[in-house]
Amino acid sequence: MKAQEAFNQLDPQKWANTSIPERLSLLEQVRDNLKIYADDLAVLDGKMKNELMGEKLYSHPESKIGTAVPIAGNLTASIHLYESLARGEMLQPKKVTQIDDNTYDIEVFPQETKDKVLYGTQKGHLRVKGKPTQVSPMDKEAGVIAVLGAGNYSSALEMVKALFYDNKTVIHKPHSLNEATDQVWAKVFQPLIEHGAISFCDADQGQELTKLEGISQIYFTGGAQTAKAIMSATDTPLVSECGGNNPCIVVPGDKPWSDKEIEHQAIQIATVAKMNGGAVCGRPQTLVTSKQWPQRQQFLDALRKAIVEDTPAAGTYYPGSDAVMQGFKDAYPNAEVLQPESGKYQTSDFLLITDVDEDGYAVHNEAFCQVIDEVPLDVAATASEFLPKATEFCNEKLHGSLGCMLIIDDKTQKSHQASLDMAINDLQYGGIAVNTIPPFVFLSPYLTWGGNEHGKELVSGSGNFGNLLGYKNIEKSVLYDKFMSPGHMMRISQQAFDNMANGMARYAMEPSWMNLTKMVGGAIVDSFKKKDF
Repeated sequence: MKAQEAFNQLDPQKWANTSIPERLSLLEQVRDNLKIYADDLAVLDGKMKNELMGEKLYSHPESKIGTAVPIAGNLTASIHLYESLARGEMLQPKKVTQIDDNTYDIEVFPQETKDKVLYGTQKGHLRVKGKPTQVSPMDKEAGVIAVLGAGNYSSALEMVKALFYDNKTVIHKPHSLNEATDQVWAKVFQPLIEHGAISFCDADQGQELTKLEGISQIYFTGGAQTAKAIMSATDTPLVSECGGNNPCIVVPGDKPWSDKEIEHQAIQIATVAKMNGGAVCGRPQTLVTSKQWPQRQQFLDALRKAIVEDTPAAGTYYPGSDAVMQGFKDAYPNAEVLQPESGKYQTSDFLLITDVDEDGYAVHNEAFCQVIDEVPLDVAATASEFLPKATEFCNEKLHGSLGCMLIIDDKTQKSHQASLDMAINDLQYGGIAVNTIPPFVFLSPYLTWGGNEHGKELVSGSGNFGNLLGYKNIEKSVLYDKFMSPGHMMRISQQAFDNMANGMARYAMEPSWMNLTKMVGGAIVDSFKKKDF
């Protein structure tokens, strides 16, 4: 379908006038449809990736959790929002704390009892400038948002957010890699198509769509150069997410970490670094360590082992990744080419670059594939001295401002809470994950996702997506967890991961206590599973 034809199918005013009960009914219908078509989405997603690589590395459960679960989670959160609106009020924060004269910290997650069970010790916060003010989606103006979908995932969360958080109708244009899944998404969203709230256009309609008269806003996920081209071609406001080189700040402990703790953190990093073959906007790329940390080499050895032996191979499929990785190899001829599963797969090589200079190639370039580099800062291995130096390096040197991961053990955090709080205040990133991973910030409907580069050249994007509670003037989102949380993503058994993915998909699309109990119980049993790859 052409962009203009898709635009003509929409009725923004009808959507703005759609009642809360009607919206709840439509949300339920779409979520029910997702249960019907989730397997079709997974088949097409896995087929696309595996065919690009020429070998089968993406399982059906992995594709299912990557396509159906993010949308399902946002649909369910939207249902909670509109149920609250039906009672006459917005969803309320858990806690509001004033940080300084113009900054507030707002705890917004978890809200629901099931979320508290599922997410355990996770807590999600928003940082807001000025007095906290919420705006109901029902009070926002009617309009049309053009959503230009990403290539690295076909689950366009922005569709749900534009409709139910921002009160706008939507035209969705898929990336060329995801044309097949977009046809299935049209079936999932059929009730909203019939309502005149959403339409789908062809993948080649990007330029036409962004220049259409009557578009209120553009949501874009992709490269910074494309975002700049869109901004130069139209006056329509653009919200964009364009990736970047995300740090993982490894804070030295007051006391040595145990072997188990080091292994745990290494596996968590290896798991997220391999996710989707490295084609994840929020994956940590640059490890920021202290050169004076006595356990630095032990940590790097554990990471090397986690990549090669303790986590399964992942396939690099995203077009152009070979050239990007070659650029890193050329810049670092002595970099280690690691081969998980004894090099069984041609597309699973992982590049590890240690002892990188603070102004090196790896600092100023985004990989978006299976590359990790390590920058050791020459600073004392104490949290109080290391954190300010690491913050300064990340803000002033690293490419982009999208996501930041920070690892700190619980005892050190307790002793240096003021230093940690200052780092979180000062880090110029849109999403900060303390003892968890930045992609979880992206996946949370309650938080926001986008760069934090006001006044700088566009690298990671402008504006943000998300914000279920409707706060104005959000600066950043912060997600906290415990140092050794059982909720960490640790892919050490392929069967256990597939079981978790299936259980999560079942629960996300039908969030009953029975499905939650099955998933949690299965995770406990699977935690005893051994390596199977």
